[in-house]
Amino acid sequence: MRQIKVGMVLFPGFQLLDIAGPKDAFGEVKVLSRGQSEYEMLTIGTTRGSVRSSSGLTVVPDRTIFDTCPDFDTVVVPGGLGIFEAFDDPALSEWLKAQHKTARRVAAICNGLFALGAAGLLDNKVVTTHWMDVPRLASTFPRAKIEPDNIFVKDGKIYTTAGVTAGIDLSLAMIEDDFGRAMALDVAKYLIVYLRRAGGQSQFSPLLESQAAPGSQTAVLQQYMLDNLDADHTVASLAGRIHMSERNLARTFTKECGVTPMTFLNNARIDAARRYLEGSDLSLRDIALRCGFDGTDGFRRTFFRRLQINPSDYRDRFRSQGGNHEVEDPRSNSVESVRRIPSNPHTQQA
Repeated sequence: MRQIKVGMVLFPGFQLLDIAGPKDAFGEVKVLSRGQSEYEMLTIGTTRGSVRSSSGLTVVPDRTIFDTCPDFDTVVVPGGLGIFEAFDDPALSEWLKAQHKTARRVAAICNGLFALGAAGLLDNKVVTTHWMDVPRLASTFPRAKIEPDNIFVKDGKIYTTAGVTAGIDLSLAMIEDDFGRAMALDVAKYLIVYLRRAGGQSQFSPLLESQAAPGSQTAVLQQYMLDNLDADHTVASLAGRIHMSERNLARTFTKECGVTPMTFLNNARIDAARRYLEGSDLSLRDIALRCGFDGTDGFRRTFFRRLQINPSDYRDRFRSQGGNHEVEDPRSNSVESVRRIPSNPHTQQA
């Protein structure tokens, strides 16, 4: 049986979901593998005795940073309001430095990366955190390279995530690294969450992950659609582009991506429109035309049906303020990594 040891740090005021989410996700691996693989998870307190979470519930850790601990493969630091009192604790910093030397990976959820920063582990690293903590992170650890719009970032052995529920995204990414995509997908299905969410923290409704295998005909077709959202695509035209029958395309695309070609296209059009609304001053008519909708009215109807909010209200709620609105065309998104419209991280909306 393959066993991976995970140490999960607890400090006073930690966010309980940052621990519970990953523990539940990791715990499913043993169930789904029928005991052939598992994560052995130990909680490590920064103080002796029980540790009170930000919600008021207390946890009795398995060990403390002052005790002898096993050699961890993975160390996870949660976020929480208490991090701003705990992150510069010299004992915690020394413990994290020691773990970083021996562990395969060290991860932080939400603002838990402040503890990594205090230990000197963020210097010249690309990281992310909750959008509300970006200004403080930038001023406290200026050598960190912050990607404020990302849900999840991996740079070497350092893993960082955005706010709260992103800990589940982190867990699924690790499960995929350790046990393969099929296992991660099974865990995601059991938990009823996306295997991977698109990158933007400001998103209202993420584009469901539906990536085909890199280099496959389906991936090539996905990229073509992303690059040409404004074209008048049909199943017949898409099938002809990769020399398939319509029936074979529908079957192959759905098998590899979990959605039909036209559903993928419609989701991509909505995602591109959302990014234009968040990061540009373009009119609804211009956005509709660029994203392949049949006029402004059709755009409004489709957008509302997909997100249960009309485009104007979405823009008012989620747009990036204070920027120059010179945006990168979201129609040029790659299948592997959804590009972001540049925004001012100090004023980004949730």
